[in-house]
Amino acid sequence: MHKRLKYYLQILLVLIDLLSLNIFFIVTLFIFDRSISFDYFLPYLKYWFFLNLFWVVLSFILRLYSDTAIINFERFIKRTAQVFTIWIVFNLFFLVFSREINFSRLFIVLSMCNFSIGLTLNRFLYFAFKNYITFQSSLVNKVIILGYNETAKKLAKYFEEDDIHTQLLGFVEEADNMNELTHYPILSGIGNLIEVASNLNVQEIYSTITPEQNKSIYGLMNDAEDKCMRFKVVPNLSFFLNKPVVIDYIMDMPVLSLRRDPLEDIGNRIKKRVLDVVVSFIVIIFILSWLIPLIALLIKLESKGPVFFSQDRTGRKDKPFKCFKFRSMCNNNMFETKQATINDARVTRIGSFMRKTSLDEFPQFFNVFIGNMSLVGPRPHMIQHTSNFSKVVDHYMVRQFLKPGITGWAQINSFRGEIRTNLQLQMRVTSDLWYLENWTIWLDIRIIFLTAYQVFKGDKHAY
Repeated sequence: MHKRLKYYLQILLVLIDLLSLNIFFIVTLFIFDRSISFDYFLPYLKYWFFLNLFWVVLSFILRLYSDTAIINFERFIKRTAQVFTIWIVFNLFFLVFSREINFSRLFIVLSMCNFSIGLTLNRFLYFAFKNYITFQSSLVNKVIILGYNETAKKLAKYFEEDDIHTQLLGFVEEADNMNELTHYPILSGIGNLIEVASNLNVQEIYSTITPEQNKSIYGLMNDAEDKCMRFKVVPNLSFFLNKPVVIDYIMDMPVLSLRRDPLEDIGNRIKKRVLDVVVSFIVIIFILSWLIPLIALLIKLESKGPVFFSQDRTGRKDKPFKCFKFRSMCNNNMFETKQATINDARVTRIGSFMRKTSLDEFPQFFNVFIGNMSLVGPRPHMIQHTSNFSKVVDHYMVRQFLKPGITGWAQINSFRGEIRTNLQLQMRVTSDLWYLENWTIWLDIRIIFLTAYQVFKGDKHAY
């Protein structure tokens, strides 16, 4: 699907869902107009606000309107049902904790049922609109691929996933170069490219054969433009590098990188730092101000030793820093080399509770505020472990491009706790590198929300 078209569809879907939610709420309010006195209007207004807030937040966290969700209709329906179910649970929790006993139970049930009807209608309207676009020849981009090779096959696969905007008609290749069957027809040889493309009303030609490989490509470029067809060259960069690369530009000079790194941009680093400072300041003032004395008392009552535990960990650019935690173990001589394990005898009773609820990590908000950690990032490892792990897993040290985090993409995907196998370590590193390459400020916020959810739900890997 064309990027701009996807963007417009996403905005449209968000707007019509919110419009349905509010229209059906107002309709339900009018139905119950006589039974709701003016004195209780404010609680209903607050309920209306949280209905919208929960829907927006949950849709964002669960990626209801993401590219991959809206392209596939069945996936979109399933994701909508999941978000709607969790949305109902959140609303019920709100009603319970707000203690608004004068709410009409029938009003609540009817407003939710009406919204479910609205969502169902919206999805069928979207399905009809999607089919309309698919079958409108003026909106479908017809393309053919020049050449049949690994790049061409990969490109065809991408076009198949783009099931609204692009229609792949086939390949153009010399018969002598064809050694296998294809899912799409071989339309002609290279010499007849322009004639065949004109007859099929093609808008774009993608060439996986570069002009350096075949000089006639230069002439085909000009001929295609004379026929008002766009001609695009897809170079096979594996000729230079045998792995995926990212292309950037310095003025008109292409620069190849091994991976995307959004936080290389100073503007993105400033955004991330602002989020870190604001959230860590709020936690320090409103949570740690009373949590530290309480935890300190419980730790002192059970065992001798300091309240806080600090340890040298590996930070950004492989620089060590002091990582703070509440002490959860008895004093021992293995704290610099040995990770905590299940039923670890070193862990105290209050320590076991703190580790299961992640309370022992809360002093790291001071690390975040100081600036040697971030709210979200790869978890910092002991210096000795960093040295050992870097010899076991390829690209391990790439995760050190980032500040370590209190939580991370690996942690919310259950890759936490003791590392017993190289595969477990590999999965964590893969998750950390995915986060590095796909960072956005909204991804950080999503991870923070999911971490809070996991803390309340409980995690079997927390011990």
